[in-house]
Amino acid sequence: VQLQASGGGLVQTGDSLRLSCAASGRSFSRLGVGWFRQAPGEVREFVAAIGVSAYTTDYAASVKGRFTISRDNAKNTVYLQMNSLKPEDTALYYCAALAAYGGRRFDLYDYWGQGTLVTVSS
Repeated sequence: VQLQASGGGLVQTGDSLRLSCAASGRSFSRLGVGWFRQAPGEVREFVAAIGVSAYTTDYAASVKGRFTISRDNAKNTVYLQMNSLKPEDTALYYCAALAAYGGRRFDLYDYWGQGTLVTVSS
């Protein structure tokens, strides 16, 4: 499975961005996908996850109510809609996938994308 994350950029506080994670190489509908982020000098942290069923989702407390994860199996893509962005959301965002549901545990994920940078200015 190959993952391609995109959609990052430089925005201001309060703006929105939508990240995309496009997958190829394996039946996408059977993959659980997670988004993680890592700010400079910080450890990687969980952001959001979605299961094979789009009804299974989980969010970090810091983004709940502002971010929404969704999937479009017809396009082999998972999205992360990010609203009301804050400077503390600044990080390199990675998507990851596995043939199950990984939830918050990044060590369970088998496939990783290259990351897309989100920078939120104050």
